[in-house]
Parts: sequence; C-alpha cells; structure tokens
Amino acid sequence: MTFGQWIFLRILWNEDGLSQRELSERAHLTEPTAHTALLRMEELGYIVRRNIEGNKRRQHAFLTERGWELRDQLEPLAVEANDLAVAGLTEDEQRILRKALATMIRNLEQDELDAAQRGMRMPPTKGKSAPE
Repeated sequence: MTFGQWIFLRILWNEDGLSQRELSERAHLTEPTAHTALLRMEELGYIVRRNIEGNKRRQHAFLTERGWELRDQLEPLAVEANDLAVAGLTEDEQRILRKALATMIRNLEQDELDAAQRGMRMPPTKGKSAPE
C-alpha cells in the first residue's frame, strides 16, 4: 500500500464516487499523481472508475467490496502507528504538536498560493520555485 493509495482510500471511505480532480484536490496531490495511484488501485481491485451524469471525460472512483474491506484491516494499523508515534508525549504535548503541524501545513499551503499569484510554480518537492 503506497502513501497515495492510503490517502485516496481514506478519502473514498468518507466520500465514495469522487472524480480524479476532486480526489487530487482533497489529497493535495497533483492530478498525474492521482491518476497513477488510481490506475494501480483499479488494477488491485480496490476501486472501479466510471463515468457518471453523461460526462464521458470525467471519471469517478468508486470503492469495490475489496476496497471497503481494507478499511477494517488498515484503520487499526494506522491507529497503532499513531499511538506508537506519540508514545511518551502527554495529551497537552500532543495537542501542541498537532497545532504546530497544522500551522506548518497552512504556512506551506499559503506560500504555494502566494508563489502562484506571483507566477511561480512550486515543484512537487516544494523546493525553490521556478518561473512558469
């Protein structure tokens, strides 16, 4: 299970039937990255993609029975990994850490938006921007 697949599964468990664009936006990943992950997820039998509402270009991803079953297997592992990661931290320290991480994410998202407004493109690595 790749990180991208995990993210898309989590999103689809909450909002099944999203388009590739909607999934990439919610995951904060590029559409080509989403496309690759979704192709692999389809090959593995986790999702099916189909057109809806008569739109022949826009495909939506729907979880298969196998994709839904993964939730029961993977969510406990994620909870265990999260518990291991914060072991030894008090609840107050965990709250501060989550708040700090959320602030850092918002800062990076804002920097990307600001760069786009200046005509700069942010590479996937979030390194130095390059003019478009």
